Amino acid sequence: MELEAAPRQQQQLEEEVGCPCGGSEAADQFERLHDAVLLDVLNRIGDVKALGRCALVSRRFHALVPLVDSVFVRVDCVIPDDPPPSSSAGAAPGSPPHQAPAPAARGRGALAHIARVLLGGIAWPIHALGQILSPAAAAVSRRSDPLPASPPAPVADVSHHSPSEVLRSFKELRRLHIELPTGELGIDDGVLLKWKADFGSTLGSCVILGASSVSSKPPTGSTQEETAAADSTAAAPDTSRETEEPGSLPDSLYTNGGLKLRVVWTISSLIAASARHYLLHPIICNHETLESLDLTDADGQGVLTMDKGQLQELRVRPVSPSGSSHRTLMPALSMRLHYAPLIELPGGTLLKGATLVAIRPSEDALREGQGVRAAGPVGTCWISEAFEEPYRTAAKVLLKRRAYCLEMNSF
Repeated sequence: MELEAAPRQQQQLEEEVGCPCGGSEAADQFERLHDAVLLDVLNRIGDVKALGRCALVSRRFHALVPLVDSVFVRVDCVIPDDPPPSSSAGAAPGSPPHQAPAPAARGRGALAHIARVLLGGIAWPIHALGQILSPAAAAVSRRSDPLPASPPAPVADVSHHSPSEVLRSFKELRRLHIELPTGELGIDDGVLLKWKADFGSTLGSCVILGASSVSSKPPTGSTQEETAAADSTAAAPDTSRETEEPGSLPDSLYTNGGLKLRVVWTISSLIAASARHYLLHPIICNHETLESLDLTDADGQGVLTMDKGQLQELRVRPVSPSGSSHRTLMPALSMRLHYAPLIELPGGTLLKGATLVAIRPSEDALREGQGVRAAGPVGTCWISEAFEEPYRTAAKVLLKRRAYCLEMNSF
């Protein structure tokens, strides 16, 4: 009896200390960890592709992955179900091939018409954005696939699945970050255009930073060349300190369509932000535990953020669409435009025609002016801290320039 008990005692000891001497019978070390520890590890992974692979490791991992509360979804590429609006397939069903695309026909009002004329290529990127964020589009493209009997684990291939479909198995989601493969706005090389917006049920605030050209300061040459450059600089007028008459825009804003260009930047950024917000509505409604949401793009062009209060506001007051277009209705807006012909940033980066536009709903701006606490941000920190360096420095420099107030009706 003692001889028979010895092997069992040795095996029990090996399992307790995790000794690998027992070969295939050795205990799985992950089984020794509590679920809370494993969830902490999975939350630190975050990436939905990696989590999808983890869910295939074991039954325990398959059950724990849906409980992860912090997820990052990187959309690798856009695979739309329909071709671009410029082609015949982009027209309405039954229409001739040469008919104007449906998105353009749906516009309403003078502002929408101006936006279509000025923005050009923004319709197709927003259409593609709808394809990658909309669960309906993903369902149509795979309508022949059999439905699983139970909620599936997160899929590892995000390229062929919408974020709505990928995230539906997460039941405790609190922090979500989605990264699009590219920005919606096609801009020329050397042009800077960045925006950051926060939303509740509608726009809370938006900051836009643009520059007609971004370049590096040329390296200094010999002593004689430096002296000549210094002499020429002293003789030439300082364009960065252009004379500004009270109540008037600088002359350089009117040359070469400068003011028109900045109107395009503003409208296109607002349309892109409202399109992102509108398409996030199903994800937000399907995850009531969500406390923060960021939607960015790999180009670093635009950032949409929503905090816990704004997410709850959206659930209580649903999105108001802009006509029949797939974007959120913009309220009447109050804008403050700051402009400088030239800004030199630390590191030698030169921004020519630098422009900063701070946008808030007119109702909030009016309340703040009357001394009433508005629902949106106050002060200027939300403007100066909207971007990372070196563009944060540019925003702070522009805030010191004269502000030109503009108003825009709801659209």
